[in-house]
Order: sequence, then structure tokens, then C-alpha cells
Amino acid sequence: MAKYDISQLTIAITGSTGGLGSALAKALHAKGAKLALLDLDGAAAQQQAAALGGPTRAQGWAVNVRAMESLQQAIDAAAAHFGGLDMVIANAGITEMEALVNGSEAAFTRVIDINLNGVWRTFKAAIPHVRQRQGYLLAISSMAAFIHSPLQSSYAASKAGVWAMCDSVRLELRHLGVGVGSVHPTFFPTPMMDGVFADAAGNRIWDGNKGGIWKMVTLESVVAAIVDGIEHRRDMIVAPKRIELIARAPGVFRKAVELLGFKDSEIEQAVTAAGRR
Repeated sequence: MAKYDISQLTIAITGSTGGLGSALAKALHAKGAKLALLDLDGAAAQQQAAALGGPTRAQGWAVNVRAMESLQQAIDAAAAHFGGLDMVIANAGITEMEALVNGSEAAFTRVIDINLNGVWRTFKAAIPHVRQRQGYLLAISSMAAFIHSPLQSSYAASKAGVWAMCDSVRLELRHLGVGVGSVHPTFFPTPMMDGVFADAAGNRIWDGNKGGIWKMVTLESVVAAIVDGIEHRRDMIVAPKRIELIARAPGVFRKAVELLGFKDSEIEQAVTAAGRR
């Protein structure tokens, strides 16, 4: 596939002021993209936008990914501000270290609602704009979609759900020329990981991520992999590449099943039928 020219794109990013969101915004800005920066902290998103060149290159909006109306209003405003939207990156996410025996329903539900339902809401709000430009929807999942650690039932379930949802939505949108991808990095330094290190359980489970299979990779390497994935509109982006086999193994037969089992014309008819209900 020909490279996706980032310099011609308008991209919305949720969770834009977080560790990965901020690094991605800087990298995409350096490539020439226009950025709609969406964050729960609207003032921080506006400051971030000002630092990236101001209204012609970047603009910030307050967004709560747990509220459909909030997302729809912000994404519609971003599309109006920039004259359209090519791509959205559903990046907002949290984690919790809790065991089933002493965990709370509220904490579990919050992680699922932000990490999984929030991605669905983000895609739902963006698709009317993105489909006009045959654009690209991208969600930040994790290697936790495939490797399920103890004390992380909510996080693992949410990230596995994001991966599955992206595969399902990709088939729905394929006939429209819209791409859908999911990102699956291993551990890398962010404020969220700082919270894990501050948690005795997190340190015990992964031994502080100092070495072995749990060793962290650099934030820069994750961002570089995501930017390359965007440029090629990849279905799946894995960082680092040395763990790609682990990530791809669960879906080894998926492409064959999709080609044999789901025809674009039948999917289009099914989507239309679902809309009549």
C-alpha cells in the first residue's frame, strides 16, 4: 500500500496530554499533521495545542470518553475547525491492580468504560467525518490483549476487547475504504507505569520491569512504530517487532476466515439491515 502522507492529515487524539498521547502528538506534528487534541483536562489540551503552533496546526478540546455527547461535540467541533477529519486515535486509557477476591465492581467497570467503551464511543463519534475522506481509525490496545497477567482482569479484558472490536469494525467499514488498526506495545515508560511501580502488587508481578520478558522498551520506539503503522494504515501495530509473533499467533487464521466467510457486499447489506431495526 502507498504510504499515508501524514503531512496532509487532520488527526484527533484522545488522552492527548498523557505520556503516549503527548509523545504521539509531537511526532505527528513534526510530520506536518494538523491535530485535534482531546483530553479530560481541557485547559491542558489547549496549552498543549498552543505549544504545537496554535489554531492553524493544533487545537485543544475538553473531552470525557465516558460520555458520548462530550465526544460527539468535541469531534464535530474539531472537524468544523479544520474543515474535516482524516483519522482518530483512541488513546485514552487507565489501569488498576486488583485481585478478584478483594477488587471492587466500581474499579472494574471504570477501566472497561474508559478503555473499551471509550474506544467505541470515539470511533462512533468520528466515523461520519472519517468516512468522508476514506480515513483511518486507530485504537491503542496493548500486548495485554494476548498476554493476560494476574491482578489485571479489567485491563486485560478491556485491551483484548479493543483488539476484537477493531477486527469486527474493520470488516464493517472495509467496503467504505476506511481502515481500522490496533496498537499493541509491551511495557514502556509513562505516568501510568509510574503508578504501577508505586504499587507493591505491580512491582511484585513484573519484578519492576527490570529485565527478562517484562523489560520495558523506550517510549520513542513505541511512537516510531505507531507512526510507521499510520503511514502504512496497518491493521495491527506491534512494538517492539521481536514480540510480533506472539501478538499475531492468536489471529493466524483470521485473514483466511475473513476472506472466505465475509463478502463486502454481504456485509454492506447486513449493515443496512441492522440500521432498519
